[in-house]
Amino acid sequence: MQISSEKKTGLSGWTMLVMAIALLIALPIISVLSGLFADARSVWQHLAETVLSTYVINSLLLMVWVALGVGVIGTGTAWLVTMCRFPGSRILTWALLLPLAAPAYILAYTYTDLLDYYGIVQMSLRSWFGWKTMQDYWFPNVRSLWGAALMLVLVLYPYVYLLARSAFLSQSVCTIEASRSLGCSPWQSFRKVALPLARPAIVAGLSLALMETLNDYATVQFFEVSTFTTGIYRTWFGMGERLAATQLSAFLLMFIFALILLEQLSRGRGKYYQSSGSQSIQKYQLRGLRAIAALLFCLVPLLLGFFVPGGFLLKMTLDNWEQAFDQRFWDFASNSLIVSGLAAGVAIVIGIILAYGLRLNRSITMRIAAYVASMGYAVPGSVIAVGVLVPFGLFDNAIDSWMRSTFNISTGLLLSGTIFALIFAYLVRFLALSFNSIEASLTNIKPSLDDASRSLGFGATNTLFRIHIPLLWKGVLAAAILVFVDVMKELSATLIIRPFNFDTLAVHVYNLASDERLAEASGSALAIVLVGLIPVMLLSWQMEKR
Repeated sequence: MQISSEKKTGLSGWTMLVMAIALLIALPIISVLSGLFADARSVWQHLAETVLSTYVINSLLLMVWVALGVGVIGTGTAWLVTMCRFPGSRILTWALLLPLAAPAYILAYTYTDLLDYYGIVQMSLRSWFGWKTMQDYWFPNVRSLWGAALMLVLVLYPYVYLLARSAFLSQSVCTIEASRSLGCSPWQSFRKVALPLARPAIVAGLSLALMETLNDYATVQFFEVSTFTTGIYRTWFGMGERLAATQLSAFLLMFIFALILLEQLSRGRGKYYQSSGSQSIQKYQLRGLRAIAALLFCLVPLLLGFFVPGGFLLKMTLDNWEQAFDQRFWDFASNSLIVSGLAAGVAIVIGIILAYGLRLNRSITMRIAAYVASMGYAVPGSVIAVGVLVPFGLFDNAIDSWMRSTFNISTGLLLSGTIFALIFAYLVRFLALSFNSIEASLTNIKPSLDDASRSLGFGATNTLFRIHIPLLWKGVLAAAILVFVDVMKELSATLIIRPFNFDTLAVHVYNLASDERLAEASGSALAIVLVGLIPVMLLSWQMEKR
């Protein structure tokens, strides 16, 4: 009876804790959505008459181009390395993930420096062909909508590649062999059998890529492409209209939710599961021109998305070593390490609480709370930044007003513009990475261990610390690395929320590159890419191991 009472108390306590965390994490999103009902007709009318249509059209066009690019490259490369054998296919299996390490804005800065009028490419062309001015030749302007789309495609196609390859690997051998026995060529097997079966995974990868596209700020801002993210920043800081910026954020948030709903509805009532056997699929052997074409199709996005910008940054860093690694670099690097470490640590603690609370009580209420707490990953950083600053500003103003009227003391800003607000924004944005990793590891622990611990008189909390946490270290480590690296690369939320005189490596790169000083920013940009390689290499190692 005593054990049952303790169990009930533990469940009640953990449930309340999870609900409180979910409500706190959802506060920025609720704050943004509440802006839909605020009265800002004059400013909103001005936006609608001037720039709103531009934001909508550019955002939609960017999404279309990115979806086409990542869909073709991600799905095509996944099929080739999974179902075909050609020179280099084994290495490409994990190498195709490398562009995930480089943020799109770093590629934008690098390729602009390479392809502008005084860049290496155009200077070489003028030298080879004797051209003197721009009147003698035509060269595409990378600072454009298509340029921004290309940068995003090169770093986001691994989302589709990873999920599509997993889907192709899990497809039934019997299905593929049946298509071959019916006379289907490799292309026909791909188009008629493998592609329809992998559609849910491909659509999921596309959804992730499109969410990251809508989250991007630095790339589109540097290429002078007006989208919702640039509009939110300009409305907040340029026009000083926080309410209008909140409504723009709410509009973008509704767009994101519609995208998620569309992805779910696109599956319909279709069934995509198969009975997979242990027999391995006989790969198609490609030779001659087909092998060369397959190799080039996989190699080009890898070279453009990782090796070309990475090599250029490395050369620029070595040529400008003292400028790239001056005292400011180490100051900004320490700032990045501090906020990334703090965010990762807090995300781990809260991720464990959420995952363990869900393990103790899998009611519909707890599942909804866990989903709400982890939905911030689908929300752009600029939207989360607005959602954090609005309630924090109201709290600061309320405390300051009360202190003034009661004690004639001004408290100023207690939360807004502090590291606490920045860490909270990171937590809202990246908690899903921590929760999903820990929850997946927790499901591998047998429930019988919980029952054995309870039978020995241990409550839920003691069971967590004595049994589960020692067994969760791999999932905890993976979650910490993922959150740490994503915080290092995050720019849009950092730009809006960061305290005064507190810049991270990402902000440092953005500021210098915006002033056309990429040589000074090369060391910081290279450091971000190298840090981003850590989870990519771990992911590649897991794929090879499996």
